[in-house]
Amino acid sequence: KKIVENSKNIQELGVSMDVLPRNRSDLFDEDGRVKRTGTVWTASAHIITAVIGSGVLSLAWAVAQIGWVGGPVVMILFSLVTYYTSILLCACYRSGDSVTSKRNYTYMDAIHSNLGGIKVKLCGVVQYVNLFGTAIGYTIASAISMIAIQRTSCQQSNGDKDPCHVNGNPYMIAFGAIQIIFSQIPDFDELWWLSIVAALMSLGYSTIGLGLGISRMSLGNIAFAYSYSMILIEIQDTLKAEENTMRKATLISVAVTTLFYMLCGCVGYAAFGNLLAAGGFRNPYWLLDIANLAIVIHLVGAYQVYCQPLFAFVEKEASKRYPESKFITKETKGSKPFNVNLFRLVWRTVFVITTTLISMIMPFFNDVLGLLGAIGFWPLTVYFPVEMYIVQKNVPRWSTRWFCLQILSLSCLVVSVAAAAGSVVGIVTDLKSYKPFKTDFS
Repeated sequence: KKIVENSKNIQELGVSMDVLPRNRSDLFDEDGRVKRTGTVWTASAHIITAVIGSGVLSLAWAVAQIGWVGGPVVMILFSLVTYYTSILLCACYRSGDSVTSKRNYTYMDAIHSNLGGIKVKLCGVVQYVNLFGTAIGYTIASAISMIAIQRTSCQQSNGDKDPCHVNGNPYMIAFGAIQIIFSQIPDFDELWWLSIVAALMSLGYSTIGLGLGISRMSLGNIAFAYSYSMILIEIQDTLKAEENTMRKATLISVAVTTLFYMLCGCVGYAAFGNLLAAGGFRNPYWLLDIANLAIVIHLVGAYQVYCQPLFAFVEKEASKRYPESKFITKETKGSKPFNVNLFRLVWRTVFVITTTLISMIMPFFNDVLGLLGAIGFWPLTVYFPVEMYIVQKNVPRWSTRWFCLQILSLSCLVVSVAAAAGSVVGIVTDLKSYKPFKTDFS
């Protein structure tokens, strides 16, 4: 029955069965899903798109706070922690045998298979609240960059002393309109090209060395700058060769990210000092405009990379509850990659409108995002991967390996608590001068 249904789905996409291979294994993986085609390069693009956009804008300020020695050391330390825990998480894509056992399609599936109980719900809350918050933060960040472009043009005409106040609301609305269109891309498999463009943009503006301080807690900035565990399993589920490919993609991505973080954080701070971190770098105008435009293009892709797991979760739950509803399940052929599903169209549009409105109402939301990132870093990046690895590999309690893993987890918990405290201070400060819909970021 599943083969017949999948064959019908392929025909609905406009592909003649006469030109398709007759062997089922050429069309579908062992779980009945359409053959996965992701490679080490598409996975690396997804990761770089997600990671560099998360924290690069605040690294120059972070280095200024920690110092020349502490800054690079902390960056390298967190890159190693992220790489190690990501490798642990890669091994959790399948429950049991790494080749033939059941696949875990999402982070929550992996938690359910390995840990179970209340931890599944805790993971879901932390993961999806972080993804929702990131979408809001990226909407604000895009407006900041567009405002910077308009402001540099204004100051070029009127002089540097002109404050050139700019309302960011139109830019947030424009960004939201673009996201409504791109949000109709069904899943990660169809998103690879947008991730590649976004990754190239992120490498471009990182090379320029632009740093815009968004939050205030240095350790938290750097820790969050490496965080992508909340979407790792979902990315791995797109690969045709799973664990080994994901290990390679993780190594490439963390290495590239660390290199560009060093450039952005250390070289940028060395060249421009606190002016760069404070957003005070103004010359040459054309270079600043190119960097900000690259940031906006990158954020378009990064928004989608972070939102796809949340989109998929809601749509999967809706299909489970109402399997007979054509409004939810019917797919209509459209221009690739935009197939039309009415529920997807309505729900994702409402989601984008909601994140855009919150961005306009709470333009200081990046401090809230810093708090969410601090809260989510320890459980998603460290605690759950460590605990799942212990269960999968049957690591004996109180053994040397178990003890070292617990020390790693506890150390990262301390960092998360410290970063959360710094973000709370920032939120309290912002609330003192809070005005809804005031988004000129002057």
